[in-house]
Amino acid sequence: MDFYDVISYLAWAVSAILLLWIVVDAVSVSKQYDEEFLMSSREGEE
Repeated sequence: MDFYDVISYLAWAVSAILLLWIVVDAVSVSKQYDEEFLMSSREGEE
């Protein structure tokens, strides 16, 4: 196994960790807020 194989496996590991983080965060946000709040826009309200 040469250097580039190790780098390739590390890159795949990092991408898998990021994917897991995104999924966990999405589930967490989904539990904290309802769908109506997430889809609303408050740009004009001050």
